[in-house]
Amino acid sequence: MTIDESEAIDAFERLGLTSYESKVFIALHQLGSGTARDVANTTDVPRSQVYSVAESLEERGLLEVQQSSPIRYRPVSIEEAQETLRNRFEREQERAFDYVDSVKQEPTTEETQEDIWTVRSRERINNRSVDLLSQAEERIIFGTRLPGFVTDAIEETIQERAAAGVSVIVISRTDDVRDMFEDTEGITTTLPPSRRASDDRSGRIVVIDDNSLLLSVVDNDGSETAIWSAGSLFADVLIQLLEAGDDIESSFP
Repeated sequence: MTIDESEAIDAFERLGLTSYESKVFIALHQLGSGTARDVANTTDVPRSQVYSVAESLEERGLLEVQQSSPIRYRPVSIEEAQETLRNRFEREQERAFDYVDSVKQEPTTEETQEDIWTVRSRERINNRSVDLLSQAEERIIFGTRLPGFVTDAIEETIQERAAAGVSVIVISRTDDVRDMFEDTEGITTTLPPSRRASDDRSGRIVVIDDNSLLLSVVDNDGSETAIWSAGSLFADVLIQLLEAGDDIESSFP
């Protein structure tokens, strides 16, 4: 992947450095080592600012100072800088989430019973699907036309629940999807009704134990958006509507 300097500076800023700190750190790697004048000539950081910026970078553990006349600066290696920033990120992450954990309140039953959630991005929908599938105790119905929507984690979770005695139906008009589960004991694979026209925007559907549901669609740009609900009246009613046709398969991609 090729990025330009402005993108690198933006990335460093997201890691906690200021714009000037990012520019001085990059400039010193370009120079190998240098004085404040050298750095100012290499970047647009004013020479008068280089001293305080270099001091801040030294405190962060990202450069070393040679007490010469004039003072020279040398950046730590890229590997050492990565480790330093990684450790700092982990410390800040731990500090932030420890606080959130100390003040969080668990949602009450009344607040969760009617919740309908929207999830965007393929990775988050994959994770939510795995979470719902792993909670199945009696039945799983999983449908998709897209093999890419059956990640390794989803496939493994479905197979694990089937091995635990959960009834599993996998529905797809796509051979590659059905083939993933064709020979797995406890899993039934089937086609949706032929009368149903193909829908290029259908994503996936997950039904768990008649009380949890996830439905997704594929947007025009190829991204995926899903709604899901668990233990709610919405999920109960929608699952009943899906099953109100000739059979459950008529509701799947």
